[in-house]
Amino acid sequence: MLFVLVNDLNKHIGSEVRVRGWTHKIRKLGGMNFLMLRDRTGVVQAAIEGEVAEKIKGIGVESVISVRGKVVKEDRAPGGVEIKAADIEIVSKVSDEIPLEINKKDLPANIDTVLEYRPIALRHAKEQAIFMVQAEIAKSFADFFKGEGFTQIFTPKLVAAGAEGGAGLFKVDYFDRKAFLGQSPQLYKQIMVGVFERVFEIGHVYRAEEHNTSRHLNEVVQMDIEMGFIDGQDDVMDIQEEFLKRLSQDLKRNYSKEFEMHGASIPEVTKIPRLTLEEVQKLIEKEYKKECRGLPDLDPEHEKMICEYMQKQGKGDYVFVTHFPAKKKPFYLMDDAEHEGKSLSFDLLFRGIEISSGGQRNHLYDVQVEKFKRMGYDPENFKDYLSIFKYGMPPHGGWSIGLERITMKMLGLSNVRQASLFPRDRHRLTP
Repeated sequence: MLFVLVNDLNKHIGSEVRVRGWTHKIRKLGGMNFLMLRDRTGVVQAAIEGEVAEKIKGIGVESVISVRGKVVKEDRAPGGVEIKAADIEIVSKVSDEIPLEINKKDLPANIDTVLEYRPIALRHAKEQAIFMVQAEIAKSFADFFKGEGFTQIFTPKLVAAGAEGGAGLFKVDYFDRKAFLGQSPQLYKQIMVGVFERVFEIGHVYRAEEHNTSRHLNEVVQMDIEMGFIDGQDDVMDIQEEFLKRLSQDLKRNYSKEFEMHGASIPEVTKIPRLTLEEVQKLIEKEYKKECRGLPDLDPEHEKMICEYMQKQGKGDYVFVTHFPAKKKPFYLMDDAEHEGKSLSFDLLFRGIEISSGGQRNHLYDVQVEKFKRMGYDPENFKDYLSIFKYGMPPHGGWSIGLERITMKMLGLSNVRQASLFPRDRHRLTP
């Protein structure tokens, strides 16, 4: 007899089937036992009586079972169907009391407890929903950029130097020398523009920064793109805007239920506002009476303010902030020839937090060498990277989006750790 998934049971009404999964809940009503079985697609109620009921005595929630029985319509049951159990096989009994009540609508535990018992907590429906949405975000990203002529690449995570200088790097013993965990695929992305013109990557990056906030992790997943033959950084923002439109469409079509479960809304994306850093700072001073003009970046409070302001103006949940000071940005970003001291750079803010950074890159050899020297780097340490500029590079640019951050803000989570399967921060290296 073939096994049937829970969400396919309504196609088998009147037939005898076998389902398998976890014991989600057991209750007794009169002389009848009702067992809720959960598989990867949902929950079904099995009605159990007589000799079959003897088999489920003492099995406990989360025991793995297989149920054989007839599928019948039952409007009061989840999904409108029920299985009249003819036989139950106990595949795997629980051997200890489960530490979390994962069969409740909400997981009644704080974040530290949830992370301590992560392998069990992830079985809860709302926890599963987070990572189903996250998987869809990554899939939508890959599908969109493949459709735009981008080639997926896989760059090294063991590197000899950082893409953004020497700070914030995890050191690794690499046989008889030192290596580092990659903090960005940036240099490799640019190299590959010289090969494929348009590339994207989904991969882990590592930052040895001693943050302990609700928005930082030391290991994150980044969605990166780099594209050649651009006319300016607006081209790079344009394609990000188009991707975000596609993402919202995909999420609405496939995961509206998961958003409802979290009480979250899928953003409407039309035209994302684009303001310079100076314009944003003037707005914040005018609307919120906060002095911030002249600062090289926005602090978290300012990010929240400008997003709140744009939402109140009906401009949506996203905001581009452009033209940050060149001295505060990495060496690969192009200086703005029209505005001294500024760079052709941008951050994308979403619901009060930065989720993406990008911009136009240098593409001329002499310009990049001079910038290395100006910023105190030895060009000799970047000779592989510099070789691409010697042999012809088109104007190019790109960006990255933090997968955990966009997931967190999409679903209205309070902490980025909730959007990481097994988060790595200053204090957590297990599970």
